[in-house]
Amino acid sequence: MKLKALCLSALLAATSAQAQAQTSPLNTFRLSGELFAIAQAETDPLLMISAAKLRKSVALSASDRAPVGGSSGGEMVTWQDMLDTAAALAGDDELMSGLIEDIRVEMTKGVADGPVYSVVTIGANGTDQYESLPFTGGAYAEVYVEGKGNTDLNLYIYDAQGRLVCSDTDVSDIAYCGWRPATTSGFRVEVRNKGAAENQYALITN
Repeated sequence: MKLKALCLSALLAATSAQAQAQTSPLNTFRLSGELFAIAQAETDPLLMISAAKLRKSVALSASDRAPVGGSSGGEMVTWQDMLDTAAALAGDDELMSGLIEDIRVEMTKGVADGPVYSVVTIGANGTDQYESLPFTGGAYAEVYVEGKGNTDLNLYIYDAQGRLVCSDTDVSDIAYCGWRPATTSGFRVEVRNKGAAENQYALITN
């Protein structure tokens, strides 16, 4: 049992270190969301713990940013939520409980001025537009959308001339776009809800 615990702890540490070394903070956050979605589908508490560890490593800054004609408000899925879900599945499993507690008390080194997020509720079959979000020329720009699992959310990025520069339209409520602007400029971000029910999502930018 002790050897198994050490192996699981090593796996969690390796997963987190590899993800953080190869990706930006926002992409690490995205990876945690995708991993948690898989964990929920597989009812796998260990994957949920791994997702929580990744998410805890990224410090976000809250914003009241809202779409045109809309308002922001609500809570995104936190690393604590992920651990709570894992704990409910783990039940009396002492090994899993120990790993969960390790993540809860672990100190993090997240940068205080990390990616910026806001939370918005989008109506059924609705479209949210964010006009002229600024991104720096020559620097890699990232936009991430994460819903609460209710509907398919699609993401579109347009430049100042109205040209589509990036989109993510796969069938899920997780969407990501990354591109490198030639010059510092404002970009229009659109989130489209393809479902017949409302969905709450977090919009995160670097």
